[in-house]
Amino acid sequence: MATPDAAFEALMNGVTSWDVPKGPIPCELLLIGEAAFPVMVNDKGQVLIAASSYGRGRLVVLPHEGYLLDASLAPFLLNAVAWLGPSREAPVGVHHSLERLVGTLQGFRVEAQIQPQPGDPQGVYCISAHSDTLTAELIQFVKRGGGLLIGGQAWFWASKHGRDKVLSRFPGNRVTSVAGVYFTDTYGDRGQFKVSKKVPKIPLQVRYGEDLRQDQQQLLEGISELDIKTGGIPSQLLVHGALAFPLGLDAKLGCFLAAARYGRGRVVLAAHEAMLFAPKMGPFLLNAVRWLAQGQTGKVGVNPHLKSLCALLSESGLECSLAPHLTDGLSVYCCMAYSDKEAKQLHEFVAEGGGLLIGGQAWSWASQNPGRSALASFPGNIILNGFGLSILPRTLAQGSFPVPTPDMRSYHFRKALSEFEAVLNQGGGSLEKSWLAKLGEDGAAFLQIPAEGIPAYISLHRLLRKMLQSSGLPAVSRENPVASDSCEAAVLCLATELARSGTDCSQLAQGPGNCACHSESPITVAVDGNNPGNDECWVSTGLYLLNGQNAEVSLSEAATCAGLKVQVGCHTDDLTKASKLSRAPVVTHQCCMDRTKRSVSCLWGGLLYVIVPKGSTLGPMSITIKRAVPAPYYKLGKTSLEEWKRSVQESPAPWGELATDNIILTVPTANLQGLGDPEPVLRLWDEMMQAIARLAAQPFPFLRPERIVADVQISAGWMHSGYPIMCHLESVQELINEISMRSSGLWGPIHELGHNQQRHGWEFPPHTTEATCNLWSVYVHETVLGIPRAQAHPALSPPKREQRIKEHLEKGAPLCNWNMWTALETYLQLQEAFGWEPFTQLFAEYQTLSGIPKDNAGKMNLWVKKFSEKVQKNLVPFFEAWGWPVQKEVADSLAYLPQWQENPIQVHVHTK
Repeated sequence: MATPDAAFEALMNGVTSWDVPKGPIPCELLLIGEAAFPVMVNDKGQVLIAASSYGRGRLVVLPHEGYLLDASLAPFLLNAVAWLGPSREAPVGVHHSLERLVGTLQGFRVEAQIQPQPGDPQGVYCISAHSDTLTAELIQFVKRGGGLLIGGQAWFWASKHGRDKVLSRFPGNRVTSVAGVYFTDTYGDRGQFKVSKKVPKIPLQVRYGEDLRQDQQQLLEGISELDIKTGGIPSQLLVHGALAFPLGLDAKLGCFLAAARYGRGRVVLAAHEAMLFAPKMGPFLLNAVRWLAQGQTGKVGVNPHLKSLCALLSESGLECSLAPHLTDGLSVYCCMAYSDKEAKQLHEFVAEGGGLLIGGQAWSWASQNPGRSALASFPGNIILNGFGLSILPRTLAQGSFPVPTPDMRSYHFRKALSEFEAVLNQGGGSLEKSWLAKLGEDGAAFLQIPAEGIPAYISLHRLLRKMLQSSGLPAVSRENPVASDSCEAAVLCLATELARSGTDCSQLAQGPGNCACHSESPITVAVDGNNPGNDECWVSTGLYLLNGQNAEVSLSEAATCAGLKVQVGCHTDDLTKASKLSRAPVVTHQCCMDRTKRSVSCLWGGLLYVIVPKGSTLGPMSITIKRAVPAPYYKLGKTSLEEWKRSVQESPAPWGELATDNIILTVPTANLQGLGDPEPVLRLWDEMMQAIARLAAQPFPFLRPERIVADVQISAGWMHSGYPIMCHLESVQELINEISMRSSGLWGPIHELGHNQQRHGWEFPPHTTEATCNLWSVYVHETVLGIPRAQAHPALSPPKREQRIKEHLEKGAPLCNWNMWTALETYLQLQEAFGWEPFTQLFAEYQTLSGIPKDNAGKMNLWVKKFSEKVQKNLVPFFEAWGWPVQKEVADSLAYLPQWQENPIQVHVHTK
């Protein structure tokens, strides 16, 4: 099928003005299908002529049958007939109600003739939208490859039969809706009609008489509460289609049940398949199946994976059977959202009047497919996106929720975006805080749906870009924070994802991206494609992508199969849940390098990385990047002082990196400009990293370097562990000032590096979470920096330590009190008595130990046993005095060892 752009060009060939008949009052068209696109739009933004495709065929829809009978539109009608037919020789049949059209076409040497019904599917058929005698024939004619030219208006029919029935019962809609085009009862304005040079935009909202609230009420009838505590963690749902609507919402408008009309059929979607067979959901499921069936008498088919649903429906008297695949004769089909093998068949099933009940979550798929968008690639979304519903990788808390109020149920992404546009453009309009917060999330998700070649999505991208260019990006910073539920925050979310989608947002960018300092000349960088570690590794390219720019990344054919990704930016903390924002919530972007060339962009700019998957043995390789600039980068042992000074002075990049084989520090260029020679501080860092590896019994150099990244705002705490470790800008000097590090130490960064060394086998959360990581802080300060523990942190002064022991024992040494500094004290007493060697030996042993208990009590008893055996002392009394739950069998097994006479806790116990 031709692209919409090519189709539009063919339809508009030689049409320089719209000479529409003055008499007929057209109706506005509603477009919801992924194949549907506008051809003529009036100056009010109403679509009056549209085209689409279905199956192997095509159709062109006009807003009044009079448009087919007026010779003034002959140039367009000739183009339409030519585009609809597979060849110029294709036969053209015309329904007798449009007899005048035959003369118009024959006047231009088109062989047209009156036919009572469509004939050869390789031909074209022209008919008005007011006849309902050929519905099935017309649908199959188009589906098999025929071209349908149809015109009509629905406002008069609505005056006779009711506005609330137009979309579903107006004769023309029973045909054109399968291709996502609907006649509405809304008058089309006859003011001005501009001839567009490209496919016009589809309106954000279209008024029509049919009220979807009636569908909501029918689906929720007799239900006061939706209990979704079914054992499965649900995803959130995105409701984005014009005829889609929410059914189940939490207090923050997170959606877990939704429905949609599409074509002649209907869809109900649950955010986890467990909702489709939970007995407590029974009343809703019965309502859903009846609504989906629309009174049809066909069977309900249930995929065998949902056999409990089949039993539930059968018990309620519904004719139901297991069906591993979609088969003929079904009125409703029920399945899960984890396979898209029948996506095309399901789409046609719904379009032609079937009901689809489907459920599934996308968060599990997303966790197994990092770097891939669930909106684009999750099988359920390949089925659902076209219906105006999608499953998000975000989770939603299980619970029992009251049926949402009418106000809550009225939330819709398109409606919210329309009101948001009014607020931005006019400073007027009203948008509730809850709607505003949800709009940013939903908009960012919607923009991940692939838009290429789909006017319904491209239109919204164009509209958003216009809105954001008009409003401009907020100048958000630490000095200028914005509230997360503000218009500014929504703009940040929408702009970020709009740029990620591939839309050119360079005019939105702020800062250095506006300068012409990037070069079109390609820069080739050497990348190590080996990664012996158990986690993916970021490899720095030493390049920076300026704000709003697109980089073109090229690599060899062989490398495209290696699972590599390219990442823009290193500030990976997602601030979506923050109450105030000092930057956009998400400022990094990853994409898979599964082809030799890829365009990569990020509105906020960022350092460029190649992400190498764990276990990769790709070896040294070259990657070529266009439109990026060199960033300040110093690698210990490789970068010369001259190269360093030049890169700091000349680079427009606002961030740079200091690197060794074991750690990489990412800090603002402004801080690096005062660092004349990075070598001394990096040599000290390597000494500290060697000490960290030594205590952890890990190989050195590290299998992948640790990373510490400074940011204007982070998601938790003053610093937090992970890959990378994140810290605030205030910590930068602490990281790069060698003199300060040697004199005052740097407890926080080593504490976080210690977190990264903690292992599940010998960790007892929550007790030791903030305790054992500090073993590394003490070890590094004493063995590398020469700072004793009493000076390394105020909490380790002898009086403070004594006081903590005393307080813990006075409370009876309850395990609930054994946390953080109190827990650390236990380990420090062991270290002060036996040295660091038992710890190193045990950390090594645990790496190969099997059968480690999963519960805290079991793990604690294993540690008691292992440490006692390592130091050849019975440490049971020591750990029992600290409140550990030592089991009798463990105590008996260690009774052969000599008692620890120097047990330091005994002094306190006796004193007590």
